[in-house]
Amino acid sequence: MSNPLLDFTDLPLFDKVQPEHVAPATDTLLAAADKALQTVTEVGFPNRWEDIAKVLDTATENLGRAWGVVGHLNSVADTPELRAAYNEALPKVTDFWTRLGSDERLYAKYKAIDPATLNAEQRQAHKNAVRNFVLGGAELTGAARDRFAAIQERQAELSQKFSENALDATDAFSYYAAENELTGVPDDVVQAARAAAQADGKDGYKLTLKMPSYLPVMQFAHSGPLRERMYRAYVTRASDQGDPKFDNSALIQEILALRREEAQLLGFRNFGEVSVVPKMAQSPQEVVDFLRDLARRAKPYAEKDIADMRAFAAEKLSLQDPKAWDWPYIGEKLKEERYAFSEQEVKEYFTAPKVLAGLFKIIETLFEVTIRRDVAPVWHPGVEFYRIERERRDGERMSTELVGQFYLDPAARNGKRGGAWMDDVRARWLRPDNGKLQTPVAHLVCNFAEGVDGKPPLLTHDDVITLFHESGHGLHHMLTQVNERDVSGISGVEWDAVELPSQFMENFCWEWSVLRHMTAHVDTGQPLPRELFDKMIAAKNFQSGLGTVRQIEFALFDMLLHTDHDPAQDFMPLLAKVRQEVAVIQPPPFSRTAHTFSHIFAGGYAAGYYSYKWAEVLSADAYAAFEETAGKDGLPSIETGRKYRQAILEAGGSRPAIESFKAFRGREPSLDALLRHQGMA
Repeated sequence: MSNPLLDFTDLPLFDKVQPEHVAPATDTLLAAADKALQTVTEVGFPNRWEDIAKVLDTATENLGRAWGVVGHLNSVADTPELRAAYNEALPKVTDFWTRLGSDERLYAKYKAIDPATLNAEQRQAHKNAVRNFVLGGAELTGAARDRFAAIQERQAELSQKFSENALDATDAFSYYAAENELTGVPDDVVQAARAAAQADGKDGYKLTLKMPSYLPVMQFAHSGPLRERMYRAYVTRASDQGDPKFDNSALIQEILALRREEAQLLGFRNFGEVSVVPKMAQSPQEVVDFLRDLARRAKPYAEKDIADMRAFAAEKLSLQDPKAWDWPYIGEKLKEERYAFSEQEVKEYFTAPKVLAGLFKIIETLFEVTIRRDVAPVWHPGVEFYRIERERRDGERMSTELVGQFYLDPAARNGKRGGAWMDDVRARWLRPDNGKLQTPVAHLVCNFAEGVDGKPPLLTHDDVITLFHESGHGLHHMLTQVNERDVSGISGVEWDAVELPSQFMENFCWEWSVLRHMTAHVDTGQPLPRELFDKMIAAKNFQSGLGTVRQIEFALFDMLLHTDHDPAQDFMPLLAKVRQEVAVIQPPPFSRTAHTFSHIFAGGYAAGYYSYKWAEVLSADAYAAFEETAGKDGLPSIETGRKYRQAILEAGGSRPAIESFKAFRGREPSLDALLRHQGMA
């Protein structure tokens, strides 16, 4: 037990894990998992769900949990030593999961299980397992089987390297600006840049490509040359336009070639066809048609957005021919003039503690739970830990039941990858080895700016939306009432439906009845004034056409890249072609956004980035049920909240997502609510 990665008594010992623990722990757990696999695949071992779970699932659970800790630390507390340990163990771990997913003996055991002997949750998990065996290469033999395994291992290495290059290229850039270059940039951003320069022992103001530094410069800096410098550095990260040692070009080409080969080994024409098998969408063509239909509806609004900005730039900013680095600045200035407020003005009211309290209040009210601070080992002093509880009536007695727990890691810092995400630490599971209920635990990770001058961190409204989004994923994982691990919470949920609960939560960031409880001016403590909120609402769909076609551009590029594109060819012409079709702003020739498109090259979104727009349709329609049942005070209905919780959150992946949606709405989803919410109806 001297190795903290081998301690499964409760929560992970994040504060004790060192790089030297990784190799011995993974070796020990891989050996145990291998032994369990051998045991359950022996000829005499019973073809029974519980028997297999008791031996194999408990072993793979330990491996998954320990490797999850290592992977998480690699994402949020990256060091050269940890990275080396992670990369050394990665091929062995990948090899095991690949072998497990393609083991024909285990596949035969699962096929021999009689679904009539299973409960509803187990039947869904069994159905998914059989499907995943096929996708995992279990029906391959001989050389094809060996090649499939080699492809999985190589893909894992390439994705990890892609992610490292993107992080390293981002971290490698810094520019020490002079004070006069930062005219227009918000005070708190300037102060943070000054403090960062001083920490480096340098003069001036340190700017980086991390979002809390980069985005405000692009939106607010009056200096065109500074915006150009930052933009050029940002869109050329990890590409042939920057430092060759971080260039992801060859990695992308190899990843695409391997995915095509994998698909063909499995009997599909391309990777897009493989990708949609476990999703709601029935075919890549259905996805492409969906995206093009949405583009057709959104593009006129996007063209109007650009025409407005061009006219405003020429008239008010003396910019006759705006460049790519000018658009965020023009957009912010136009928004300020049209709606007479700025993101900076709004930000003063969103202090992190107040926002968090407001988020917890809506969760507690709507889903009938309580959130309290809790204690656990953490990887950084800024990480907070919470527990979710529910009151349970047991005859005459009321008791408090633990529902789930979560870590919140809000701040951006070096060694932490950008973006925001939710990940699971462990799933809800009625353990077959001891009969005890394992409660779910989640990570909620963001990259917000830190507070300056002793003041609490200030969040932009976009940051607030991000926090609500990730909490939606967390609630999906933690509020589940499913006891079968592989379909509890987010497990087993179709990828193009998994964003429903996250995008659903975003809607509350636009409700006065919710928002007024989560604002307090950083200096005066006064809540957000109603007139400022009204301006925000008026501006809510500002450039929503532009935002929609941008997401469609990414999604269509992703799906065509994995279906029609020849991996041996350069992919940049395809990106240009997609932009010609759907985009209304053409970026400069040096732009290389695909080279940091981690969602599809180092995440789970390959041929699946469309899921965001697909799930937006579901979430907007689900939220419309709350609009239809809101009280006179605008507060959401508790009854609707309960119905949503039971039909969607508690059901997890225990049934097809469309069934959960119809259980809540009583019908198929409709596009109307999304277009209405985004001002494009």
